[in-house]
Amino acid sequence: MQPNSDLPRRILLLAAGLAGAVGVISAAAASHAGESRNLSAIATICLAHGPALLALCAIGLDSRMFRLAAYLLAAGTLIFSADLGIREWLGHGAFAGAAPLGGAGMIFGWVLIVIGALFSRQ
Repeated sequence: MQPNSDLPRRILLLAAGLAGAVGVISAAAASHAGESRNLSAIATICLAHGPALLALCAIGLDSRMFRLAAYLLAAGTLIFSADLGIREWLGHGAFAGAAPLGGAGMIFGWVLIVIGALFSRQ
């Protein structure tokens, strides 16, 4: 990452803020919607991954491993949550395999954090 390039950090902070907002909205909607596993799952995923993105931005994105982890967490959260939201309100998913794809992105993002922690020179 170029020293003067703040755009990736700003995009990830935007993703963190959106994840937090969507998480709170989904939690509130789930509490009023009765039995909605989709809304509860969206809330859980967003409220877990929004702060994780903030933490990655705070420790710095100079490490390629942490930067890739942040991108995977952000993309995975977006794909997974969007698929469940579309499923909740429209009755069908975004596309075949969207939730597992998003879930895999989040899992690999977390694994990259572990690898980065073990092998990063920061």
